[in-house]
Amino acid sequence: MNTDSPEEKRGARILVVEDEESILRGLCDVLAFHGHAPDAVANGEDGLRQALAEEYALVLLDVMLPGLSGFDVCRELRSQRPRLPILMLTARGSEEDVLEGFRCGSDDYLTKPFSVAELVARIEALLRRAGSLPVEQTAAFEFGPWTVEPAQARAERDGETVELTKRELDMLGLFHRERGRIVSRRALLSEVWGMNAADRVETRTVDMHIAKLRKKIGAGDASPIETVRGEGYRFAG
Repeated sequence: MNTDSPEEKRGARILVVEDEESILRGLCDVLAFHGHAPDAVANGEDGLRQALAEEYALVLLDVMLPGLSGFDVCRELRSQRPRLPILMLTARGSEEDVLEGFRCGSDDYLTKPFSVAELVARIEALLRRAGSLPVEQTAAFEFGPWTVEPAQARAERDGETVELTKRELDMLGLFHRERGRIVSRRALLSEVWGMNAADRVETRTVDMHIAKLRKKIGAGDASPIETVRGEGYRFAG
């Protein structure tokens, strides 16, 4: 008889690269509690070596590491494992540090101190995006002034109704799950288009679909979808 809990059944193998022992131990405990299988590494060189030698669903990567920095590790991992989700953890929360993390190829960036709930939410969002967890977005949800109804493929506002394509619904669902955070073009291509590498043509495709979506739900200052120059888009709701 299988007695595994739902969390155990859907657990993912995750590499944690963090040099502070207490934080490393705490992260591994949280991941294990939520049904995942964490491996722990305490420096950049070992983290890079381990991430390339084994198959992981996600890497939690600190920025300030002995030896190779987290930025260096992230950059090398992105070049060799372009589909591997990377969540960077750091006490450096300036905008420039966050943007540097994204430029290096990280999928998300979490500043210490952070809550366990936020950490778990970010991890599960990345795992869903990578296909390691199921995406469930069938219930209606609020998106700015609109009520989006995925089952009816439409959005409504003050008696106005617009029809939405499957791709537009997927984009809105992703922005809603990641509300307040930057969604890169690579993330959109991965989750909405099913692609894992972006060239200029694909990037323009994302931008054109965003422009079409904005025509339906609002553009300019009225748009609930913000452009983050050079990085992607964000739903501020």
